Amino acid sequence: MAGYGTVDKGLVIDLGQLSTVDVDPREGTVRVGGGATLADVDRATVPHGLAVPLGVVSGTGVGGLTLGGGVGWLTRAYGLAADNVVAADLVTASGERVRASDAENPELLWGLRGGGGNFGVVTSFTFRAHRLPVHELCAVNFVYAEPHWRSALAAWERWTRDLPDAMQSILTFIVPPPELDAGDEPLLILALAWADPDDQAAGERLVDELRRAAPPDEEERESDWVAWQSAFDVLATKGRRGYWKNTSFDRLDDEVMDVVLRRAAEQRWVGTGIDIHHMGGAFARVPEDATPFPARSARFWLNIYGVWEDAADDAPRTAWVRGFADDMQPFSTGGLYVNFMGREPATGPDAARDAGAPTDPEAARRVYGSEKLARLVSLKRRFDPQNLFRLNHNISPG
Repeated sequence: MAGYGTVDKGLVIDLGQLSTVDVDPREGTVRVGGGATLADVDRATVPHGLAVPLGVVSGTGVGGLTLGGGVGWLTRAYGLAADNVVAADLVTASGERVRASDAENPELLWGLRGGGGNFGVVTSFTFRAHRLPVHELCAVNFVYAEPHWRSALAAWERWTRDLPDAMQSILTFIVPPPELDAGDEPLLILALAWADPDDQAAGERLVDELRRAAPPDEEERESDWVAWQSAFDVLATKGRRGYWKNTSFDRLDDEVMDVVLRRAAEQRWVGTGIDIHHMGGAFARVPEDATPFPARSARFWLNIYGVWEDAADDAPRTAWVRGFADDMQPFSTGGLYVNFMGREPATGPDAARDAGAPTDPEAARRVYGSEKLARLVSLKRRFDPQNLFRLNHNISPG
């Protein structure tokens, strides 16, 4: 969405044919080619009753998702996609083939778990996989019309206070696309997925608890993991224009709800949406310095994804996303997630750079903080000292 998938006066390396996925069910690991998508991984792991923590749209590339972090339906149960990487193979800017693991180049492995595409071309990842009730999944969407938004949001906030790790939920405000034949008014969707293969009944009890607290206007269930992983695909049509903002936050009281509900009610065009991910669980238990990913203690993560069709809408749509993000700043806990970030224009004396240069030299510090950024810069100097890989959320070698 930041526009970093193509470049003038530069080279695009297409990894699309490196899409092989090899599953080792005995070891519980999955080796994934750098050009594979989430759908490629799910098709390979489901026959073994396994899943890799990834994202929420099946056409997403595993490489970009993982290198930025990877938030999805198994984040509370098993952590980020990046947390589950045990090894990676990459080609550096100098053409050297390097392996990163706990035994070989462990600091590089640390950097790849959230430092983005700054250190080389990752040709394969090896992930830990996890058992999942892939053929009898407990997953449901609760749908609410606008008159019921506040009560549903308040009930969801209370419900999230004491949940087992296996329950993941994502709250979405969206104008449904025409393909869904759900009208043209914005809706609130509470999506819930349970990841414990040994106690399906516990998941159903939690779903029923929220259902009683906030009776939905509509309810849609899904029992198949692959279908659930692709349920949001209709919201991710390629070729559109867009601009994204995100932040982490810890409270969802009346003051914060007022901002969220006011902004959600303003959004009346197809494409743009608002997601609030419930964090915590296994994600929060990863030590803060174990990966570059920020704000492990965050209770919620907000993604404002502005998406539209017409270039004439660029200014007002971008302004709406920025305005919402500005309204949320007083409640932010400081975390920024690179996979949920748009491209910010550069300012100051370095603004007039060539098209392949990084746009905002301070962006990395805002994402990672000074201490983590220093480690990432050290890695950049070692593996890409000339900043060849620079059309990204860039970590400059200085």
